[in-house]
Amino acid sequence: MAILVHRYDSPDRFVAGTVGQPGERTFFLQAREGNRITSVVVEKQQVLVLAEHLERVLDEILRRSSGQVEVPPPVNRAADNSPLDAPITEEFRVGTMTIAWDPAVNRVVIELFSNVDQADETEDEPDESPASGEGEVDADEVIVVKISPAYARDFIARAQALVAAGRPACPFCLQPIDADGHICPRANGYRRPLF
Repeated sequence: MAILVHRYDSPDRFVAGTVGQPGERTFFLQAREGNRITSVVVEKQQVLVLAEHLERVLDEILRRSSGQVEVPPPVNRAADNSPLDAPITEEFRVGTMTIAWDPAVNRVVIELFSNVDQADETEDEPDESPASGEGEVDADEVIVVKISPAYARDFIARAQALVAAGRPACPFCLQPIDADGHICPRANGYRRPLF
């Protein structure tokens, strides 16, 4: 099966964003280079995990390079807080994500693979390939984005702010509080007024 690759070697923009109101948001990762835009749907936790792992990778690059690679310190506020570029068209839903470092160009490489449902594959076709080895990903589409360490720090700040901008957590049960209130299991289902 051929894999469709959306490659962004020097994107103008790579951001996380949402569409919808808190509690009903759809999370996207979007890459833009010139007039080409690719938007993929991710889960909220995937955005958070991607930001956390990017931060670890950047810190490890700085440590291992002994300052040879220019990795800026973490930023508190992202420089790019603009909404997602239109049109926002879902190319695919992300399943597996990988992060790597390309020392030849001093860039972080992010690969986002489509989520392929094994039940969708036809049973008529015998599996002639050897058993899947470790590190192989079953996908029919992938987006490959290469960004600088400085841009990665900016992505991390935006992603963390995006995840934190959701519904507030209940101080008792830590479940999200909807705009119309919250039935808290720790308060035996008693609904308190918000204000």
